[in-house]
Amino acid sequence: MKDKREYDIIIWGASGFTGRLVAEYLYLNYNSNNLKWAIAGRDKQKLISMRDTFLDESVPIVIADSFDEKSLDEMTKTTKVVCSTVGPYAKYGSLLVKSCVNNKTHYCDLAGEAQWIRKMIDLHHEEAKNNEVKIVNSCGFDSIPSDLGVYFIHKNISSKNLTIKMRVRGAKGTYSGGTYASMKNIIKEASSNREVRKSLTNPYGLNPAGEQSGLDKRDLTSVVYDKKIKSWISPFLMAGINTKIVRRSNALSNYHYGKDFKYDEAVMAGSGFKGRLNGIILSIPLIFLAAKPGSLFNKIFNFFSPKPGEGPNKKERDSGYFNLKFFVFQENSDTALFKVTGDKDPGYGSTSKMLAESAICLAKDNLDNKFGVLTPSYAMGDHILNRLISKAGLSFSKIK
Repeated sequence: MKDKREYDIIIWGASGFTGRLVAEYLYLNYNSNNLKWAIAGRDKQKLISMRDTFLDESVPIVIADSFDEKSLDEMTKTTKVVCSTVGPYAKYGSLLVKSCVNNKTHYCDLAGEAQWIRKMIDLHHEEAKNNEVKIVNSCGFDSIPSDLGVYFIHKNISSKNLTIKMRVRGAKGTYSGGTYASMKNIIKEASSNREVRKSLTNPYGLNPAGEQSGLDKRDLTSVVYDKKIKSWISPFLMAGINTKIVRRSNALSNYHYGKDFKYDEAVMAGSGFKGRLNGIILSIPLIFLAAKPGSLFNKIFNFFSPKPGEGPNKKERDSGYFNLKFFVFQENSDTALFKVTGDKDPGYGSTSKMLAESAICLAKDNLDNKFGVLTPSYAMGDHILNRLISKAGLSFSKIK
């Protein structure tokens, strides 16, 4: 980006819960640095109220509307990076991405909606490359720990065509109301659109056209015993997007991980009868989430799930964590074990820091000339890995 912009970063959706956390993070950690940033959204009064409560009057406010292309263009022309927290992205994100591509503005978000990311790839990848723009989706708990975890493993193991099994070993915290809203929108779209269902069920659904096949099968949908790690495992809510992002990273890098690289994700439930029972209990919320729109299960889930804009207090966020284990299998070698951890709850505390550091990375770091609709590891590589470790409370380590 050669032209001078008024701002380095604009936080889009800053009056929402996650947007506010991203703004607070920049204010507390970067406000005295040489970083020019602003908060943005549709409702000026909500933005003023949020700013006066959590920030101060020095933070500029920008007004735009997700469905008004002119206002979006006026906003995206003024900044190097748009950091979007407004979901579901399939409802509110398409025109913003289009505006960023047209106006040569980098973009990052928290999208976990594979069907929408596929649409953005088809519509904008080539033009974003031509305009030297980085569109980077999934910069929160989905899918940075998975994507950068696999990236980190390949920095430590030179072999290709590894089989990697990511297992959630422990976590404390809740998913965001925005995540649940996005999931519900995915299910609604999939129930009425065959192409959406096809995109969601294809393990390689985010790979480039003509490269959407491989050794991996569909994500886990039931409780099973994993003989390789000697534990019962249950489906992981984020696996559907995480695994596709990891495979797209491999494809974009000209198969740096190998054409026969295999990857899957699940939740570790333990061994024996207790482990199996625990796996069943862990999978119950997914039954309610996947229920047909309008059904009794769906209504119960909607009643109890957090709404967009809602979230835990600071004490609850600070007491959260996540612990992910990566079991690495390779020919003629012992199983290797890696770990990725976060020091805040995954849905809010850690996610807001990951997204904020991604935006700063895009705005300030000397990144490789890789453009298009990209993944976090492919777009930002070592730069974001180092930021996650030094700034965002994540750790990446080899256990054995």
